[in-house]
Amino acid sequence: MTSDLSNSAKPIVTVICPTCGCSLIRLGIGEDRWATCQYEDTEYFFCCEGCADLFNQDPSKHLQETLELVVCPTCLAEKPVQWTVRMEIAGWEVFFCRCPYCPEVFQKDPDHYVKRLQGEIPYEGVFSQEGCCSTET
Repeated sequence: MTSDLSNSAKPIVTVICPTCGCSLIRLGIGEDRWATCQYEDTEYFFCCEGCADLFNQDPSKHLQETLELVVCPTCLAEKPVQWTVRMEIAGWEVFFCRCPYCPEVFQKDPDHYVKRLQGEIPYEGVFSQEGCCSTET
């Protein structure tokens, strides 16, 4: 199921919390709700202030732990890159979970799944409006 990638394949850019490893898109957390902090001249985005606080305690540890994570554009599962299937579809470099269904679904509407993963299409997320670490009841 894998294919060779050409040098022109574009990576899909998506935001993963560098503390917990969750896709902010999967959680339904848009730019208006990201927690942020700076580390070594780079701005990082988090699913909640709690994750930003934990990150600040040991940034290099958290960056190392989440360095190789990618997100399947179809089911939005976060996986270490070595546990994925890498393909080039419609000019995009895509990392799928190992489910054979995800590449099939993606190929039906690549633009939709790329835009959703990049946060260009609203996605309510698994926690709706509460957020992943909501303290509201």
